Amino acid sequence: MAYAYWKSGKTKDFAVFDLFFRKNPFQGEFTIFAGLEECLKFLKKFHYSASDIEYLKETLPSSLEDEFFEYLKTVSAKDVKLYAMAEGSVAFPRVPLMRIEGPLIIVQLLETTLLTLVNYASLMATNAARYRIAAGSMKLFEFGLRRAQGPDGGLSASKYSYIGGFDGTSNVLAGKLFNIPVKGTHAHAYITSFNDFSELRNVYLEAKDGGPPRDLLELALTWRTNILPLFNVFSLETSEGELAALISFAIAFPDGFMALVDTYEVQRYSTSMNRINSDTFKPRNKYRSGLINFCAVALALNDLGYRAIGIRLDSGDLAYLSNVARHYFTEIAVKYNLSWFENLMIMASNDINEETILSLNEQGHKINCFGIGTHLVTCQRQPALGCVYKMVELNGYPRIKLSQDVGKVTMPGCKDAYRLYSESGHALVDLLQRSVEPPPEVNEKVLCRHPFEESKRAYVIPSRVEKLLNLQWENGEICQELPTLQQIKEKVQMSLKTLRPDIKRNLNPTPFKVAVSDRLYTFLHDLWLKNAPIGELS
Repeated sequence: MAYAYWKSGKTKDFAVFDLFFRKNPFQGEFTIFAGLEECLKFLKKFHYSASDIEYLKETLPSSLEDEFFEYLKTVSAKDVKLYAMAEGSVAFPRVPLMRIEGPLIIVQLLETTLLTLVNYASLMATNAARYRIAAGSMKLFEFGLRRAQGPDGGLSASKYSYIGGFDGTSNVLAGKLFNIPVKGTHAHAYITSFNDFSELRNVYLEAKDGGPPRDLLELALTWRTNILPLFNVFSLETSEGELAALISFAIAFPDGFMALVDTYEVQRYSTSMNRINSDTFKPRNKYRSGLINFCAVALALNDLGYRAIGIRLDSGDLAYLSNVARHYFTEIAVKYNLSWFENLMIMASNDINEETILSLNEQGHKINCFGIGTHLVTCQRQPALGCVYKMVELNGYPRIKLSQDVGKVTMPGCKDAYRLYSESGHALVDLLQRSVEPPPEVNEKVLCRHPFEESKRAYVIPSRVEKLLNLQWENGEICQELPTLQQIKEKVQMSLKTLRPDIKRNLNPTPFKVAVSDRLYTFLHDLWLKNAPIGELS
């Protein structure tokens, strides 16, 4: 395309493109805009190196004139202007995330890279934000690197899940590059790497406040014997290898003891379990349990001044098992006057998705942290956002793309976008209007029209008006100070708070209204009629 433009003498043509999407992802009614920082960094470095030029000469048809490659050597983004929403803003269909202005050939060459930098970033941030809404105040950690679309996809997933509302990642490189808190636990392999106590090369641990080392295995075995009657257990059948592994891990991380307890059995009884009521669980008789092993080691650590963090459940009935675990923690806390023990973390993993969290909420679980991998980083419910990049103006003249599918008709001309707010602080409508129009004013009546349905219109009197598209790049420089990742993360949450709950709900959310001004409506339809062919009946 660039060569064809060049050959046609279009090097001086000036174009305006909009980057937007047509439909919100995940059957929801909002999207989080992300990827702006990477787009601006790309513009900063956009050029063709000598090796790029040589490769293009070898790859493109031999008929291309050498003067074109000389032209490519001069290409940069210094004559481009980029307007965009603030990264982390909620966004809606048809409203441009970016408006790109500049020489036609240049802005055309930017298309694919800008789209790839925005599409996955926004999809990922939106997915993470939906998990955050479903989880409420519970901790969320991204554990998806091993299932991500390669290392680049894994890094992007870690970055944009944090922006969307996650609390940390297991991706250590992402932690280094983006200053994201790094969290993780051990795998089942660590438990299965121990067979019995004889494999423990060291069982001694110094107390946190000093003093001679004490035998952590001996303390744990004593505690295990002491707590069994608390749960009406008379015969113990548990894996000594598992306990050995937990002792070893506790000695390595006495201040960070977080244990995976389902390698063999979280809890299992040879006879039935007595359930007194919805909050009381009474095991009896023979007992096999990773949970008991964890509690014994946690209590032994407490004797030395350390506090365990909690457990991770990676299989089974997560709601039920979390209730069992919380019951044990509570019973021990009461029996031994250890109030902190009752609040030990219960993390759940095991292919968690948004629907799993919502279902667990309905079941009355006691989980307070989720580790989420595959469904988060691969966006399994919807693998792509579908942003598009469309020319809307050339040399001051509007351009429109028509289609039998009304949803694919583009909004012509250079436009600005405004978000109008109610007195309650909630966003009412996003309004698109021609850039030559004066902006809407607070407490002044504004006519907002559906872009394609004539009868759908309403007056809005905004209590606050926010201009959405602001200049981010001009004269080869970034115009505004780039926010930190933490600031973008906060922007996401603040932006979501401006939406009514019914717009954010998981089931049948209310669509957010996107409107056009009366002048843009007339402009759009006049241009549509002018460009649409007139049919002929015969």
